[in-house]
Amino acid sequence: MASVKSEDFSINTIIGPGTSVSGDIESGGFTRVDGNVLGDVKARGRVVIGERARMKSNVSGTLVTVGGVVFGNVLASERLIVLATGLVMGDIITRRIQADEGCLIHGRVWVCRTEEAWNRALAEYRDAAGLRESLGIHGINAHGIHGINAPVPGFVKNHG
Repeated sequence: MASVKSEDFSINTIIGPGTSVSGDIESGGFTRVDGNVLGDVKARGRVVIGERARMKSNVSGTLVTVGGVVFGNVLASERLIVLATGLVMGDIITRRIQADEGCLIHGRVWVCRTEEAWNRALAEYRDAAGLRESLGIHGINAHGIHGINAPVPGFVKNHG
């Protein structure tokens, strides 16, 4: 009997509406963001960024869907989908991309068709990030967001 591969669609991490997180997030699987995040998001599975999400983050996952605002770089090892409501202000490295009409992408986009191209793009990205870190340049703007130093639209910071 042939084995059937089934994907796990259970959500491991949820940042809900009205929630603000300041700090990096590492997730073992599916991650959904509908709130505000100031810090990098690294998932070993899918990442869904809802329409009301506001992120000043570098985002990495297998399949990344952007419906909200991301000020940061996006690495999607399988596929990136930017919905009509999505805004990405940063660089993108992926194997496949879908950009819906009406979305906005401001940055460099690498679509890597081969494993060699993917590995080369990742190595260049990590080398640049390591160089910036060794020079003491930190923060989202240090990750390639072309001089943008503005607040994320709609980002609410809790000062309590």
